[in-house]
Amino acid sequence: MKAMVLQKPCSGLQLTELPVPEISDSQVLIKVHACGVCRTDLHVVDGELPDPHLPLIPGHEIIGEVVKTGKNVENLNKGDIVGVPWLGYTCSVCRYCSSGRENLCESAKFTGYTLNGGYAEYTVADYRYCFSIPDNYDFYHTAPLMCAGLIAYRSYRMCGENVKNLGIYGFGAAAHIITQVAVWQKKNVFAFTRKGDSASQEFALSMGCVWAGNSGELPPEKLDAAIIFAPVGELVPLALRAIDKGGVVVCGGIHMSNIPEFEYRILWEERQIRSVANLTREDGMEFFRLISQLNLKTEIKIYSLDDANQALDDLRKGRINGAAVLKII
Repeated sequence: MKAMVLQKPCSGLQLTELPVPEISDSQVLIKVHACGVCRTDLHVVDGELPDPHLPLIPGHEIIGEVVKTGKNVENLNKGDIVGVPWLGYTCSVCRYCSSGRENLCESAKFTGYTLNGGYAEYTVADYRYCFSIPDNYDFYHTAPLMCAGLIAYRSYRMCGENVKNLGIYGFGAAAHIITQVAVWQKKNVFAFTRKGDSASQEFALSMGCVWAGNSGELPPEKLDAAIIFAPVGELVPLALRAIDKGGVVVCGGIHMSNIPEFEYRILWEERQIRSVANLTREDGMEFFRLISQLNLKTEIKIYSLDDANQALDDLRKGRINGAAVLKII
């Protein structure tokens, strides 16, 4: 099979011929049809996340077809279409797993980081961490839901129940998905982008945002909550200044640059800062139940597997509105 392989961080991916992987008793072999290109992939490739399992096939927004099953696999059969997310394994017994917080598992493994992922013609996955995808879902438009959608949804839930005005900093793949959910739920969404990024601001407005402006600006109304998807620590105090008393700022990324020192005054009055770590399988089931009720659409740009480095560079330089997706087979 062909695969794009990371030999060492900051070196780019190499197109490589590899044997089709073997499966264990609890795994399925998947023919990959599509794999989203996530900002987390960029953090892995650029060496911003420590200790990837090298050599590594990145990619954790996988949609593909089951072509072989291990003898212990239940509820999945050859020919089924599945999605493979970031969370690839948990121990099920640690204090986090046993208290409904498997996203914090002490022995967790992650697709495209500590497990090989979907920048390849075939991949393997533990069947217990795969999501069944309805036959009528389009492979390429569904792929970004496996991380951008799921992490955005977990971030959104952390904002709390009593949110009318929601700010989103960094309007890319995750933002354009969760904006559609928030608008459907009658919330006002305010989008913040890099200064002068009129294309992203227009994109945000086309997704239903009531306002779009530069990250350094204050919105026309106080926010009840804000989600930061951009990996920029300087946005945290800016978001704190934009939210009202009792509001929450949710940092939705796995990596962020250092947060600068800020005055206590903008945190006072019970404002909160929270981070999101990974996801749970229950997050995925809730998310897919929810979006079955609305006409959610993902904006995508398709690349070939061979062009994975170009897709990553376009993401790195902010040249993509929506999500990049690799068309594999």
